Amino acid sequence: MAATALKPHQRELFGQPIGLYILFLTEMWERFSYYGMRALLVLYMTASTLGDDDRGAGLGWTSKEALALYGWYTMLVYVMSIPGGMIADKLIGQKKAVLLGAIILCVGHGVLVLTDIWAFYAGLGLVITGVGLLKPNISTMVGGLYKQGDIRRDKGFSIFYIGINLGSLLATMIVGGVVAKWGWHAGFGLAGIVMVLGLINYVLGQKYLTQVGNFVSDKNDPNEVSYGKLYSKLFSSPRQLLYAGILLLGTVIGWYYMDWGYGLLFLFLTAIASLLMMIYKELDSQVFKDRFMVLLLSFIMVIIFWGAFEQAGGLMNLYTDTKTNRMLLGWEIPTVMFQSLNAGFIILFATLVASIWAKRKLKGKEASSLFKMALGIIIMGFGFLFMVFAAMEFEKSGSSSMIWLVLAYFFHTIGELCISPVALSFITKLAPVKYASLMMGVYFAATGLGNKVAGIVGESASDYGEYAVFSGILIFTVIIGSLFILILKPLKRLTHGAEDKERMMHSDEAEGFELADN
Repeated sequence: MAATALKPHQRELFGQPIGLYILFLTEMWERFSYYGMRALLVLYMTASTLGDDDRGAGLGWTSKEALALYGWYTMLVYVMSIPGGMIADKLIGQKKAVLLGAIILCVGHGVLVLTDIWAFYAGLGLVITGVGLLKPNISTMVGGLYKQGDIRRDKGFSIFYIGINLGSLLATMIVGGVVAKWGWHAGFGLAGIVMVLGLINYVLGQKYLTQVGNFVSDKNDPNEVSYGKLYSKLFSSPRQLLYAGILLLGTVIGWYYMDWGYGLLFLFLTAIASLLMMIYKELDSQVFKDRFMVLLLSFIMVIIFWGAFEQAGGLMNLYTDTKTNRMLLGWEIPTVMFQSLNAGFIILFATLVASIWAKRKLKGKEASSLFKMALGIIIMGFGFLFMVFAAMEFEKSGSSSMIWLVLAYFFHTIGELCISPVALSFITKLAPVKYASLMMGVYFAATGLGNKVAGIVGESASDYGEYAVFSGILIFTVIIGSLFILILKPLKRLTHGAEDKERMMHSDEAEGFELADN
């Protein structure tokens, strides 16, 4: 009997759907554009308006001003994942959301090539909007390429994850050299060019994505979540309404004593907190309520981790540029290139870290998600010990060795591998199925809030100095991680065995990308 021809969306390459490689390349170029932009942002804002070096004129901002905007920018990129996911789910579907996001990103990076200040702000706003539409929805499409139970799914998400880090690695390796030779706006332009490549790749590959990312209306689905109804129930729940009122009062106070940006942030957090309170009240069993509370506590670790980790694009980036001896064999390494260390270390050590945790689990040793996350915070925190050494060396000699940066990024990466994919997996294990998508959005919002915290902490260096800030981050992260380890047993009891039945044939890290992006 002749073999039945595969339909276009079923065609395979190296044992995987061809659509996976379309999404792989789209995400790779999107991450190239994002991380290239992220690496340049603070350096461009603090560069002299006179253009004292080959990179050309910058905005001439103080480091405090630059780190403040950096915090807002990186926070909003992640927070926009919530409306980006909602727009796809309720209006246009993931496929069109990714397309629209990619187009907006191309326009945004194109605007950033212009030197006017209005173009700078407009470009940032467009990039934020584009990433918010593209980032959460392209991951969902990867999951749609596989039927339930398809054993290729784990490997597919691993390949997709490589694309994310390959884009980051290429951006931080290449953009720095482009800026050094042709200036800041050439770097912004390069980010736009590669995003156009990603858009072209996505459009040409549509024939391999015909069965994924399409809009499906769930108006008649009894399990469909109605956030409007949840909010309306708030007014018939006195206790939750009181808590919401207190939060709203805090928002008004914050708006009065701080600027309007913080007022809008507090208002957003009040809205999210009110929704979470109503979800907790609506859960129909104590088991789900307990798991929900543990999940919310885990978000504290997420915020703290990214609040420290994201110093890479802010304070550590400035420190590398101004206080680190970057000479190697007569060549000065571009500042941006040091941020490629994170992506490079991920590619080198992701499999090793996953295998270590798998072996611990097989031996019956502690390998729960909560333990991994707490340990990840501690390991990442110890990376700042080397930044403390760097600051001490600078105070003595007026320069510090690049080896401290390499060691810091290494520890930060190992910490990331312990917490980032694990946190995604943990959400899918504990979140009620009905609210799984919302909780994934809240996770991205927590990540964004951590990015804003990173900007605030970085700003304090102008008042207290790098040594004090690096030392403070080291001490705080180690204490927080240790506290979560101390209360690990009661937290695990509140999960009611959510992780006891997971399949041993899959590593947690691979499962994290499989389930979380579904």
